Amino acid sequence: MQLSKEEIIENLKLEKTILADGGYGRSVRTPWRSNQYLRDSITCPNVGESEKTHPCSECFLIDYVHPSHRDLKIPCHFIPLNAAGDTIGSLIQAGNSDKLEQELLAWIDNTISRLESWKSKEEIG
Repeated sequence: MQLSKEEIIENLKLEKTILADGGYGRSVRTPWRSNQYLRDSITCPNVGESEKTHPCSECFLIDYVHPSHRDLKIPCHFIPLNAAGDTIGSLIQAGNSDKLEQELLAWIDNTISRLESWKSKEEIG
């Protein structure tokens, strides 16, 4: 299902709120397991599922994933977050959760701004 720009913007704003409110900290129900950025979000088609029941191609974030990474287990962890090419996956591997959250927030803000700019140009044109 293809989402409109407005729906994508709303989902990104929700992600930003989740991240800013500490929503990716340890779960009360499963404190032994760290939450997975974006995968454990209510915007993920597989939220609450221990295994994928929906293909990631159904997720609004798949368009931000390079085609060579779209078949990976958690493709949204390979969205380039900045000009250096950092991804959720690379920053997790580096053990830098503070930088990860900063870069993810910046990416969300930049993506929202870009989508709102395109949306306003479409409304004018």
